[in-house]
Amino acid sequence: MANWIKIAQVGQVDEDESLAIEVDGKQLALHHTEGEYFVTDNVCTHQYALLSDGYIEDGCVECPLHQAQFDLRTGKAMCAPATVDIQTYQVKTEGEDILVEL
Repeated sequence: MANWIKIAQVGQVDEDESLAIEVDGKQLALHHTEGEYFVTDNVCTHQYALLSDGYIEDGCVECPLHQAQFDLRTGKAMCAPATVDIQTYQVKTEGEDILVEL
C-alpha cells in the first residue's frame, strides 16, 4: 500500500529552487524545475552536503560542495566526484498539496 505524505504546498518552492524536508527521520529535498516537482535524498553520496543548497540546471541538481550532479528523475550520479546514485521518490500534487510516496 502506498504511503503518501504531504510535504509542502504548491508555491512554497520557486522554480529552479529546492527545499530541505525531513520526513520520518529521512533527509529529503523537494526540487521544482520546468513546472515539475521531484523528491530526492538530500545528502550527496560523495560527501555530506545538502543538495537542497545546490543548483538546479538541465534536469539535474548540483551539489554545492564539489559540483557532483544528479539526475532529478532517476537519481543517477552524472559526473565525478559522485559515483553512487541518490534515491528518488514518487511525487504528486493534489490540489495545493505536494505529496511524496515513502
